[in-house]
Amino acid sequence: MGKNINIGVIGYGYWGPNLVRNFAEIPGVQVTAVSDFKPELLTKAQMRYPALKITTDSRDLLKDPKIDAIAIATPVFTHFDLALAALQAGKHVLVEKPMTTTSEQAMRLIDEAEKRNLVLMVDHTFVYTGAVRKMHDLIATNSLGDIYYYDSVRVNLGLFQHDVNVIWDLAVHDLSIMNYVLPSQPYAVSATGVSHVPGEPENIAYLTLFFENNLIAHINVNWLAPVKIRRTLIGGSQRMIVYDDLEPSEKVKIYDKGITVNGNAESLYQMLIGYRTGDMWSPKLDMTEALRSEGLHFIDCITKSDRPLTGGEAGLQVVKILEAATQSLKKQGQLIELNTAGVAV
Repeated sequence: MGKNINIGVIGYGYWGPNLVRNFAEIPGVQVTAVSDFKPELLTKAQMRYPALKITTDSRDLLKDPKIDAIAIATPVFTHFDLALAALQAGKHVLVEKPMTTTSEQAMRLIDEAEKRNLVLMVDHTFVYTGAVRKMHDLIATNSLGDIYYYDSVRVNLGLFQHDVNVIWDLAVHDLSIMNYVLPSQPYAVSATGVSHVPGEPENIAYLTLFFENNLIAHINVNWLAPVKIRRTLIGGSQRMIVYDDLEPSEKVKIYDKGITVNGNAESLYQMLIGYRTGDMWSPKLDMTEALRSEGLHFIDCITKSDRPLTGGEAGLQVVKILEAATQSLKKQGQLIELNTAGVAV
């Protein structure tokens, strides 16, 4: 691989320790510095990694000529300024999801990375799981037939966020998965939701996305559920998938089930719907930790000058839909159309 890749991590709160741990375990990669504005978190980091430089000022990482890449694990409203400063300092960037708070900011980061020939990658972690990779392959090889729907429930009790609503926190996972596995992008979005805590963002929401060819997607996200559910159904004309991320082993189950329509479509009375039921099977999945696969991919993209699977464009597409969903939310579910570029019109 040549020289070691040195990485600095900004933010050592909820996700930062996972990034540090995974990068520290990749051969040829060194996590050299961590910044966080809370000294007690930095003390924890240094106790675990004694050689680590720690600082409460993220600019120290950007000024360090030995650092090749910066991973950003901070609240979403800080992503743009930190990522832009890192790119302008000549560093490759891995930024937490969602990439930015607006699509304009996302486009600015993409331009900056292109101009400087740097890797800009978004931490859409689920794309790097064995389960989502398998679903992508099944859809790409037409194993499910025509895709009819994507239906997801992603609910739990907490963690309440104060700077973003539940769509930006939880639905972002499904939007990144859909962006990777589905054959097309949505042309319109509708969202409804409410807040049960005065002055705080929406804590429950329902998001519906419309695609060409009668493909529909629905996402139910909620911070106020008594149980944690992470279940997705993908229905096709030939087969259907149940993806349960909380299943310890059989996360993906494929059902050879569907319908056949017989008879003369012009006469509803002659229309016969036949139900087809067959076997269920659970394919073997790559069980490598997603964050390790993602970290290896990020390093690969740096050393080989490759385009990341979840690069700036994927991050931008997700932010565009989040923006449109937020617009719809304010108008109690009004359908917001996305133009061919995916921007709300």
